[in-house]
Amino acid sequence: MDPKWIYLHGFASGAGSRKGVGLAAHFAARGVELERLDQRLPSLERLRLSVMMRAVERAIGGERDRAIVFGSSLGGLTAARVAEQDARVCALVLLAPAFCFVERWRARLGDAAFAAWEESGWLDIVDYTNGQPARIDFEFVRDLALIDARSGGWPDVRVPTLIVHGRADTTVRIELSRTWARGKRHVRLVEVDDDHELLVTLPTIALEAEQFLSRFLGT
Repeated sequence: MDPKWIYLHGFASGAGSRKGVGLAAHFAARGVELERLDQRLPSLERLRLSVMMRAVERAIGGERDRAIVFGSSLGGLTAARVAEQDARVCALVLLAPAFCFVERWRARLGDAAFAAWEESGWLDIVDYTNGQPARIDFEFVRDLALIDARSGGWPDVRVPTLIVHGRADTTVRIELSRTWARGKRHVRLVEVDDDHELLVTLPTIALEAEQFLSRFLGT
């Protein structure tokens, strides 16, 4: 049985993201449907990694089904967390995966603003699907922290994994992917001259993913 192909968008993005649409079009031309999941679950305001993970597990299907999972940023972290506990995932393609999410956000906001978020319960953000103001509750952080504490700070992934990360990424530093990939023979890290969005090098990403996953394409 051929595996399902699934794409997970990033934080405050959506199933219609340019990377997801572009990659879906690339693989559709090769006879593969890349299913783009809506990961704003249960909503953007009350986003939960645990709920997102369960949605991916449901999308894979039954116990005999298999899946190749693509993930961008937070979607990459989600994909890795699912893969470490669900043997139905047979390969990953991670685009600037958002490792060390809570630690990075604490550093980005600063201790005072992070504490204010915890006290008030809400943080103002931007909804990238429409450019409009939005907000997210602090339980998102608590949920992430619980998963990190249960599974370890870094996802323990044992399946073939391709990472593409931009050297100019200021949102998720490429050093995080370098650290995670180091010493793992099943992980291929491709460094590109791009930022966190990885839109400039999208054609390169598509070709790298196609080559990496060639055995699933019959090429």
